[in-house]
Amino acid sequence: MPKNVCDEPVFSDLYQSWSQAIYRFLRFKGAVNQQAEDITQEAFLRLWKNCHTIEPQQVKGFLYRVATNLFLDQVKHQKVVLSFKEKKTKVSRPVTPEEELREQEFRTNFLQALAQLPENQRVVFLMSRTEQLTYREIAERLDLSQKAVEKRMSKALQTLREKLRSFDN
Repeated sequence: MPKNVCDEPVFSDLYQSWSQAIYRFLRFKGAVNQQAEDITQEAFLRLWKNCHTIEPQQVKGFLYRVATNLFLDQVKHQKVVLSFKEKKTKVSRPVTPEEELREQEFRTNFLQALAQLPENQRVVFLMSRTEQLTYREIAERLDLSQKAVEKRMSKALQTLREKLRSFDN
């Protein structure tokens, strides 16, 4: 007889089996301790809310997909917050339409170039630039050597420079 995900003992067993793996997965992606715990809890909450539609063999994929999406949503939100803070703190001066257009083009090309980076380079770049972490802090969070973080960052910066070379004035 197949197990039902909505049965509390089955759900409890699933939580015991997968919660640490999901947490470690999120930490590898770059989530900080509390953030990884919160996302793990939210993933299991969503599993519980959708337990009638999920078969036991789909649980692993569901949890990883939900955890990844929640983490990416938080990263996007952090980018928006940082962007807003930058706009708020800038000293305003009249901007010409040409400058606005060039800035918009640069931003679009930058986001495209960033999306094309290999995930390991993109994660290191974003942790450094958006969270303003040191290479040592990034290395600790990703369980890497500091040299590996430096190399990934160097490659990311080199790639971004090459792709955005046309914006050098």
